[in-house]
Parts: sequence; C-alpha cells; structure tokens
Amino acid sequence: MIENMTIIERLAALHREAEAEMAAIADEAALEQWRIRYLGRKKGALADLFASLGTLPEEEKGAAGREANRVKGVLESLYRARAEALQEARLRRDLAAERLDVTLPGRRPAVGYPHPVRETLEEIIRIFADMGFTPVEGPEVEWDRYNFELMNIPADHPARDTMDTFYIDRQLGLLLRTHTSPVQARVMERQEPPVRVIVPGLVYRRENEDASHLADFWQCEGLAVDRDVTFADLKGTIAEFARRIFGARVRFRPHHFQFTEPSAEFDFSCTVCGGEGCRTCEYEGWLEISGCGMVHPQVLRYMDYDPGLYSGFAFGMGPERITMLRYGIPDIRLFYGNDLRFLEQAR
Repeated sequence: MIENMTIIERLAALHREAEAEMAAIADEAALEQWRIRYLGRKKGALADLFASLGTLPEEEKGAAGREANRVKGVLESLYRARAEALQEARLRRDLAAERLDVTLPGRRPAVGYPHPVRETLEEIIRIFADMGFTPVEGPEVEWDRYNFELMNIPADHPARDTMDTFYIDRQLGLLLRTHTSPVQARVMERQEPPVRVIVPGLVYRRENEDASHLADFWQCEGLAVDRDVTFADLKGTIAEFARRIFGARVRFRPHHFQFTEPSAEFDFSCTVCGGEGCRTCEYEGWLEISGCGMVHPQVLRYMDYDPGLYSGFAFGMGPERITMLRYGIPDIRLFYGNDLRFLEQAR
C-alpha cells in the first residue's frame, strides 16, 4: 500500500510516525537513535524521500519539494526542543544531587599541624637567634674538603670511622654531608670575624637504624668566633639554652672531637625526675645531649684566621634527641613512620 502512496502522502505518514515516537522518548540515547532514523543524512527516512523527488514528473516536483522541506523543518524543531528539554532535566537532576542545605552545620576543613621535630628545631633556632646567632643553611651534597679536611679530619684519619659516609663519587670526593659543620667552614671562608651562626639541616650516615639511630636525621650546630672567646662563654651559652628549652641545669664532661680542643660532652638534668634519678635517666639524674668545644687552632688556620688573635667555640645537638627527651618518646623511628595515631598527638 505504501508503494501506491504519493510522495506527499508518504511525507505526511512519516511526520505522524516521527511525532508519535518523539512523544515516548525519555533519554538522550533514544533521542539520538530517533535523529539517525528520521534525519540521518545517509540512511534516514527523510533522506530517502528527498532522493525520490528526482523521479517525480516536473509538475509535481515543486509541491513535493516544498512539503519535504516543511516536514524536515518540523522534525528538526522537534529534535531541538526535545534535546533542550532532556538537557534541562539532566541539569535539574545534577543540581538536586549536589544541592547544599545551608541550614546544616558547617564541616571543619582538615588542616595540618607542625611535626614535633620541626617545632623543636624552630624553637632551638629561635632561642639561639635571641642570643645573637644567625641561622644559615648549606648544601646537603658536599665536598670531602668541607666535610672532613677543613674540620681537621684528613684522609685515613680514624675519626672518619665514627661517620660512616654515603659517597656519591669517592674519587671526586663528593658525598652526603655527615654533619652541618661544612656550613660553618663555608661561612668562615667568606666572612671575617666576628662570626656567630646557628646551622640547622639534615645529615646522613650509614647507621644501622634502631630506637636511637637513623641514617638521615636533623642536626643543629652553632659556631662563635671572635677575639677573647673563652670556654666560659661556651658554658654560659649552653647553660642559657638548657634553661630556656628545658628549664634544666647542665654539666660538662671531658671528651675528644677532632675539630675542637678542648672538647666536652654536655648533659641536661633529667626533665622527668628533676635530677633525682628515674628510669628515663637510668637513675643518674642526667640526660646526655651532645658535644661541644673550643674551635681547634688548625681549623682557624685553614680559614685564614689567626689563632693568636681569634678564638671560638662550636657545639651541636640533635633536634630528634631533644624532642624525645621533652615528650618521653622511646623510639626515634616513630617520628618518621607516618603513623597518624602518633603524629596527631603532636597537636
């Protein structure tokens, strides 16, 4: 029967069929199928009818062509209207899903907080800055000359055994610094006395990691060089630091370091028992902190400082060690194990 219909009748039937299907379309995928079926350029039903216009007699082509264009315009309008309606409906659904109820209580954003070792390090720097020490930093990848030679530790000296070193290129003498003393050498190399600096930074040693040792850790060293600097000045500086950071007393014990002479280790009175004796201090009343001493005359000569005119003192300490003592933390590895149960207690 369709074969006996005229082009105009077939266009009218196509129009009715397309409108009926459009009324039932509920999603964008179905709409796309409708477009391909009726408006597709190659296989669409309307494209087939346009192709049939060429077979009509000349007197019928004009009316059939106008009707074909009218139906095409109507179907395209139907398509655009439904596409816009579906898009608007989708936007409404998205907005409904993301709707914010302004009457609900606000949510606090998750914020970070300082690491306990970083807090201690900053406090150490602040205390020494108040006493006139300028914070300076330097390279972590260092030359053997600065790390050892200028610190009065020549090649093959036994003192190097206490600093098992990570070498990047042993032939070139390139290494990861084992202490922050090279920064002191660099400062003295470019600056005439007086010098008064505090040097924080990461250092690296081939340590077997345990409860009190890491292969990379923080160190904070101080240096003062001027005329008439004495061991009494060193003792006073360390005693003032102990008072400010711990409220503790300090004692000095003779020791040996290659780059200081005389040298000493210093202890703080136990902050747990107040020096009475407890398990933390192994019932001695004192907690070992670090080492210090008067700058060795040979180190001054390396820097072109005249040891007859100038003297100085140097000291060092580990911020992790001090943090452990302050908070009673038994294992240094806890600081860097990324266990939030531990780190959140720092708040």
